[in-house]
Amino acid sequence: MYEQLLQKKAKLAVIGLGYVGLPIALEFARKLSVIGFDINAARVDLMRNGIDPSGELEAKDFEGCDITFTDSLEVLREANFYIVAVPTPIDEHAMPDLKPLLGASTSVGKVLKKGDYVVFESTVYPGCTEEDCIPVMEKLSGLSFPQDFKVGYSPERINPGDKEHTLTSIIKVVAGCDDESLDIIAKLYELVVKAGVHRASSIKVAEAAKIIENTQRDVNIALMNELSLIFDRMNINTYEVLEAAGTKWNFLKFSPGLVGGHCIGVDPYYLTYKAKELGFDAKVILSGRSTNDNMGAYIARKTVQMMIKQGKDVAKSRVLVMGATFKENVEDIRNSKVADVIQELKNFSVNVDIVDPHADSDELHHEYGFRLTSAEETRTDYDAVIVAVGHKPYLDKNEAYFQSITADNAVLVDIKGLYRSKMQDLHYWSL
Repeated sequence: MYEQLLQKKAKLAVIGLGYVGLPIALEFARKLSVIGFDINAARVDLMRNGIDPSGELEAKDFEGCDITFTDSLEVLREANFYIVAVPTPIDEHAMPDLKPLLGASTSVGKVLKKGDYVVFESTVYPGCTEEDCIPVMEKLSGLSFPQDFKVGYSPERINPGDKEHTLTSIIKVVAGCDDESLDIIAKLYELVVKAGVHRASSIKVAEAAKIIENTQRDVNIALMNELSLIFDRMNINTYEVLEAAGTKWNFLKFSPGLVGGHCIGVDPYYLTYKAKELGFDAKVILSGRSTNDNMGAYIARKTVQMMIKQGKDVAKSRVLVMGATFKENVEDIRNSKVADVIQELKNFSVNVDIVDPHADSDELHHEYGFRLTSAEETRTDYDAVIVAVGHKPYLDKNEAYFQSITADNAVLVDIKGLYRSKMQDLHYWSL
């Protein structure tokens, strides 16, 4: 398989061309013949014209690539090595939503041939690849695993908006269903990952490694958020405490904040779901999730309390929220906890305007029911401003700027602590 792919006698396909799949497909397409498959025809058309629908890659990143973009199963059938990189979200009850993953497994199952390879990159609970995905592919292909086709797992580690830690510069964890498949999968990824690969002993180990990466971050951020709640009652600034504590060599540097997105705010629920299925109640992980999920409402309530202290009539007040994406300098709005802040403000009958240099207004309306406020519609008499996301254009804002867009006795809420010690006259608060 490895030699066939190198000689372009066989093709590699990537199923799911989002933040994860497209960079992988293009990187492999510099070495191999690649098929990029996505069920969204409009996205496929954009990529055919060298446009990344996610806004992460530039036109030059498509140059020199041997890749065919398609939404056709007949074209997908031409491949012999499949990489599945679709999202694994949660539903409204915080339960794993495997529909995209099982849908991709269905597509692969319809085109799978004897001797083919399938590698999953989607973040899942340990056992999902073998217990949920493989049976779907067996049923639809009529083939038997592992005799007729091989399966592996290599969790994605792409960080949206991060130009330093990219696909090629992060060690890739790889696993196979047997020694032969592990060797071939590892060698293939070594073609494009300059940092090298780590060969996990089994698919379940690789699945578990990925899920705890984000669970560890989630629990640590939850601790910072809980400390922030405590220190606020003591009237001391959390960031100043962390700055002082961080002078010790082994202090872990995490910060409080909103925890959203399609990874950290989601992945722990996959692990706790599987744990519960096995009769174990993951108290620490779920407690951290609860703390982080409630931070948006807490920030909104704190803003309202501060406005009331300044004599504001909450029902007649207007608040500007700066930033709506789930993290800084990206277009991605999936599971953005800024939406929780906005919804809670509206529960208090506050009038809310939202601006963001990266987010798409139509996408926000479709996902959360609110739109961005245009530059022409923004005001100069806001009763409060909440800087929710640390986008680059916001970093150099000073007190004069915030004073120019606010009324007297206005409140500035700085979730990320960007302006700490820079505000003298505004009523300032940060986590």
